[in-house]
Amino acid sequence: MAFVITCTDKPDHRDLRAATREAHLAYLDGFADSIIVAGPSLDHEGQPNGSILVMRFDDEAQAEAFCAGDPYAKAGLFSNTSIVRWRQTLPKE
Repeated sequence: MAFVITCTDKPDHRDLRAATREAHLAYLDGFADSIIVAGPSLDHEGQPNGSILVMRFDDEAQAEAFCAGDPYAKAGLFSNTSIVRWRQTLPKE
């Protein structure tokens, strides 16, 4: 099943995001088969202010474990993370 994972950065934490970006991307590489789409959310200036990922996991527990293991989360970058079940309708697969 698929999940939409939305993470919101804490205010004024761009330096922390930049410092942990390579570790975050390496972590995502380990889940390449699970990723449907992933990328940063952007503020009105086009600067990253969070993350949005649509991923496949067997259950919500796996999605939660993925989120907990993310270097961004471990570094304390996020003020909020939500995990929502999702079903693709369009485009048709």
